[in-house]
Amino acid sequence: VGIHFYKGYKSPNGVERIETGTSTAWLHHKGRNKHHFEYWCDYDLQDPNRMIGCPMPYRYVAEMFCDRVAASKNYQGEKYRDDSAYIYYKPMKDSPLIHERTKKELEELLLLLKDKGEKECFAFLRKEVKRRRREKDFF
Repeated sequence: VGIHFYKGYKSPNGVERIETGTSTAWLHHKGRNKHHFEYWCDYDLQDPNRMIGCPMPYRYVAEMFCDRVAASKNYQGEKYRDDSAYIYYKPMKDSPLIHERTKKELEELLLLLKDKGEKECFAFLRKEVKRRRREKDFF
């Protein structure tokens, strides 16, 4: 379905959502890919009518960060800058569907990329993933 709505400069999920009211490709994708924070949503124990974000294992936070950077580069092409992924993230950063710890970890990476550039950010990320793997801090 997604390929039918592909434009090359923005997500086909958004295009499908505008045209049909729902993105079936997105619903399929997020439910099978743990690097999307929406995968980690569950019912709130205090309010079963409300969904909340659960903490994501760091390996998936790292994967989500890389996915956002890749999508920004893909859709923005030559207009891509090191702050592009952060700018894309900002409007939804206060969503209750992102757990506070996940939000903190993702923002750390996005801001590091924005402020220090790709080389320093990915060097940090490689070290952090190795450290957490060694310490079994992946939950």
